Formats: sequence, C-alpha cells, structure tokens
Amino acid sequence: MSDEAYHRLAKVLDALPNGFPATESGIEIKILKKIFTPDEADLFCDLKLTDETAAEISKRTGRALRGLEEQLVSMCRRGEILAYKSDDVWKFRMVPWVVGIYEFQLNRMDREFAEMCEEYSMYWGADFLKYGPQIMQVIPIEKEIPVRQEALTYQQVSTLIEQSKSFMVNECICRKKQGLLDNPCSKPLEVCLAMSAEPGRLETSPLGGQIVTKEAAYEVLRESEEAGLVHMTTNVESGHWYICNCCGCCCGVLRAVNMGFPQMVNSHYYARIDADKCSACGICAEERCQVKAIETDGESFSIVKSKCIGCGLCATTCPEDAISLIHKEPHELIRPPKDEDAWLDERALQRGVDFSAYK
Repeated sequence: MSDEAYHRLAKVLDALPNGFPATESGIEIKILKKIFTPDEADLFCDLKLTDETAAEISKRTGRALRGLEEQLVSMCRRGEILAYKSDDVWKFRMVPWVVGIYEFQLNRMDREFAEMCEEYSMYWGADFLKYGPQIMQVIPIEKEIPVRQEALTYQQVSTLIEQSKSFMVNECICRKKQGLLDNPCSKPLEVCLAMSAEPGRLETSPLGGQIVTKEAAYEVLRESEEAGLVHMTTNVESGHWYICNCCGCCCGVLRAVNMGFPQMVNSHYYARIDADKCSACGICAEERCQVKAIETDGESFSIVKSKCIGCGLCATTCPEDAISLIHKEPHELIRPPKDEDAWLDERALQRGVDFSAYK
C-alpha cells in the first residue's frame, strides 16, 4: 500500500507540465518517502492545481470531510501543498515538484535530503531542458536599462514590487542545500522574496519566512545587487509571486547555464563592453558575472553574447562606465507566456502530457 501511494504520486507529478521523471535508481521515490507519509501521498493525488475548500474536495472525491481540513493544513505546513485562508475559509491546491514542493522543503532540508535532491537534480534538469518554455526569466538591474528603452512591466523589478501588497523573505534553498553538502557560499542567504497582490496572503505560506514591508523588500533587492546576485522570477508576463536572487555556484538554473545550457533562462538584454573605455581591471569577470560570459585578451574584456543573460551586474560596478545593457532585437526575443496558466498549457503541449484532470 505504502509504495503504491508513492508510485502513484510520482506519476501524478510527472503528468503535470513541470515534470517529475522516473529514474532507474528510484531516487525520486526515496525523495517522496522522505517528504510524504503514505496517507499524504494518497491525498495529494486527489487535489487539483486550482484552489478548493476541504468541503469541495470532499464532495468531488468522496473523501470524508471530518478531519480533512486539518490534514490539508498540516500538509501545507510540511511544504507539500499550497494553502491560504481568505475570509476565514481555507483553500488548498497541489503544486509541482519545481517550482513548488522542492522549494517548500526549506525548513525540512537536512544533509540526507540535500544529497538526494542533488542526485535527482541531474535527471530532472536533463528532462526539463528538452522542452520549453523556460522556467525563469532574468530581471535586469533597473538602473542599467537603457534610458531610451521602454522596458515592459515584467522586465522591471520595481513594477513587480509595486503591484504587490504583501512580502516575505526566506533563505535561499539552493545555497542552504549546497552548504549542507559542504559547498558553502559566501553570498547572503536570506534573499529569496515571495510576494502577493493580496494583503495577508503569505502569512500561511509553507515556507514560514519573515513577513516584511515593501521598503524592506526593496532593501533585499538592493543588498542582492550589491552582493552580485541575479534577479530572476517566473517566466510569465503577469502573476509573478517570487523574485529569486541567485548565484552561479548554487542556483540550479544558473548552474545549468554554466554547464552550457543558456536556454534554461529567458533573458531580454545582453551586456556590451566598450573596449576603448575598458581598463582591464577584471571586476566584471572575476567578481560580478555569475555565468562566465566575460572573457579577456589580456588588454580588455568582452562579452560572450551567447552566454550573457543580461542581468546588468557587470555594469553596476564598472569603474570606467564601459559596460552597458543592450535590448535584444525582436527576432532574438522570446516573449513569456501571458500567465502561469498559459505557461502550463504551453509546457504541457510541448511535453505531450494531458493534465486536464488536475485543472
């Protein structure tokens, strides 16, 4: 019974657009056993990607209503599903492996779990790279966006902040995981920003982070830029609910870029270095670039455009003001899906999966 529940759960997660590929070693089942009890795994499979009350879930599935809400709330607190309370009514939904269950294990991450996730990341990442759209997009440092270039709303970090009413700061699970694996990172840890357009929506978050003000959210972004971290968010035009601040040594997405897969992220800009102004100080390449996109001939530095993700980190600390961000030409751009629903539909189409049962 117990193994059957976990295998069913694995199949459900793989039927979602994000994917959860099976492996010969069965590491994905070991991960699910680490996170879920058999009863929780079974209940997860009866949920949908849309919000439902416990009464609605009970009516749809035939499950007993008594104790159902309490079990679902407990699953949220264990980082297994999403839940929130509105007008004193709880609503629940399933979430994919990434972005979702994995990130929600922040407070349960230990050495054993870190090792399992690191092993599985190679399988999940290889599977994810086969299809689009990209999972995340880079948000450039706003002050480096060309003055004459009217940036679209999803390219402006200030717009994402101003559209939100509540904010939460959490530890970066990628840097926490690498620290547990004896690969500590010197970059700041508490820089992952969750946000919501609804006041109070984040108070029931399974991440359990620190609720902060809008001003504090801006300060997190400022500190991240100063530390040389890349702003990234969901690869959609609207409905953003997080801003990750990422380093190339720990972030799973940027690590994939550094392994030769720049298509892992959607970027709208690239940097350019004016060789006549460059003093070859090396700050951009040695201290700022997180994706190894800057090379030198010994006299000056230049950008490898095919590797550059247009974050703007190199430009902010150039002592000669030799670096500028350039907006990509229309034929080079990949416009993000309209919202999360559109992203899921496009991803499902490319993967050839039918997830209509979970809508």
